[in-house]
Amino acid sequence: MSSDLIKSVDESSFDTEVLKAQVPVLVAFGAIWCGPCKQMEPILEDIAATYEGKAAVVRVDIDESPNTTRKYGIKSVPTHLVFRQGQKAGAQQGVTSKDTLVNLLDPLS
Repeated sequence: MSSDLIKSVDESSFDTEVLKAQVPVLVAFGAIWCGPCKQMEPILEDIAATYEGKAAVVRVDIDESPNTTRKYGIKSVPTHLVFRQGQKAGAQQGVTSKDTLVNLLDPLS
């Protein structure tokens, strides 16, 4: 389930890895016990590989990062947020398609 291209981020690294990133970041909020989150893994890995160097894909475990989860209003998992230049630029809840996430990440695609 773990890809070298998808970094796990927690509350201590969220600012550096997401908010201060030089590229757009797709953040996958999920949990180890979440079946739909596991279902999204191949899509996230594909996006991470396709956008390597142009965007980042990271995951946040809601159980390990409750403050970050609360701060961004995550009510269910999986939830995917896109950040550009430190600002939330898009959101998608639930299992979704690669195209939907790519459109959030790269609106010009």
